[in-house]
Amino acid sequence: MDQYLPLLWLVPLGFFAGGFGTIIGAGGGFILAPALLFIFPGEAPEAATSVSLAVVFFNSLSGTLAYARSKRIDYKSGSIFAGATIPGAILGALTTTGISRAYFNLAFGGLLMLVGIFLAVSPAKKTAYKIAQAGGGAHVTPHLTRPMLLLGSILSLAFGFLSSFFGIGGGVLYVPTLTYALKFPIHIATATSLFVLTITAFSGAATHTAAGLYHGGIQQIIGLSVGAILGAQVGARLSHRLHGDWIIRGLAIAVALAGIKLVASAL
Repeated sequence: MDQYLPLLWLVPLGFFAGGFGTIIGAGGGFILAPALLFIFPGEAPEAATSVSLAVVFFNSLSGTLAYARSKRIDYKSGSIFAGATIPGAILGALTTTGISRAYFNLAFGGLLMLVGIFLAVSPAKKTAYKIAQAGGGAHVTPHLTRPMLLLGSILSLAFGFLSSFFGIGGGVLYVPTLTYALKFPIHIATATSLFVLTITAFSGAATHTAAGLYHGGIQQIIGLSVGAILGAQVGARLSHRLHGDWIIRGLAIAVALAGIKLVASAL
């Protein structure tokens, strides 16, 4: 029993990542993956990635079940995008050890900071909020044309790769894409994003395990997942009370911080 006591602190970390990740539809991986790399510097990057993806799966599944009860998930487009992420997630997991982590952390961290800045200053933020307000907010189903579905599927393939490779979950990219490019109301975007992340994280984590890239860490997964599952339920409830604009602001801050952490780890 004593050997598990030092891991109890992982529960509040998982709770914070799961709760905040559910509110903004990002799955919490953008917090967990950099944190694990810093906390366990002696472990291989793919070890942290595999643990993070496993926790993101449980976090996203818990959040998806909570959002399903409030009927905020667009299952039609979400299923199409989730299917498109699977090949990318598998490829991302298989290439984890074949490409320099430092170069990808640097490039992807820079991208995340740019996305965070865009979300913070873009005039489209007000448009997204107006879309969410029109029609009563969460229960408006977006109408997607075939070109929009094609665009979403292509981006999902790329997001699946990045999500699985870095172990951060693709929500930090999905929510802006769904909101700005595909005109989803923000509350539908966050819920649908978690639905897609459930499939993406499962595909990536399963591939890590099948390819022998999973190096244990079951105690880490259990501690973080317990916190993430509970945090997802709390986050889903809090999201009902939060202003749509504040969700966008929270996402902008989270994306920028994730980018800074990734760049710092590369340098």
